Amino acid sequence: MNIQKITTLVSASLGVIGLIFLALIIGKGDDAIEMSAMQGDFGTVSYIIYLAQFILLITVLITLFFSIKNLASDKGNLKKSLMSIAAFALVIVVAFVFSSGEETPMQDGEMLSAGGARMVETGIRTFYFLTIIAVGAMAFHSVKKLIKK
Repeated sequence: MNIQKITTLVSASLGVIGLIFLALIIGKGDDAIEMSAMQGDFGTVSYIIYLAQFILLITVLITLFFSIKNLASDKGNLKKSLMSIAAFALVIVVAFVFSSGEETPMQDGEMLSAGGARMVETGIRTFYFLTIIAVGAMAFHSVKKLIKK
């Protein structure tokens, strides 16, 4: 049996299981599900959520496996990928260095720790740095292209 037949059978099986769970949810009705949820019983809806999480897990694992397999088979691409990951890590480190954290009150009355605030600020600064780098690279290549003409 080849991989296409296996994939088709697994996909069809997961689809049928999903349809069965959907039929159970529709058969039970909105009011019964809401009443059960108010009492802490999420059983009917939980099954389809677990199925979705399982499908997501399978998808992520297969994607990672084949990505790593393809990277390992080509040394040039592996080197480029590792350099890209290192550059991204450098941007995160620079953003972390420039970030400062101080305890911050949140809306629910709890306090966000200084470390948590620093991580949030690091994420925001990383986004800004990557945006600036992307816009700068596009502008550089546009100007370079104009100069060549």
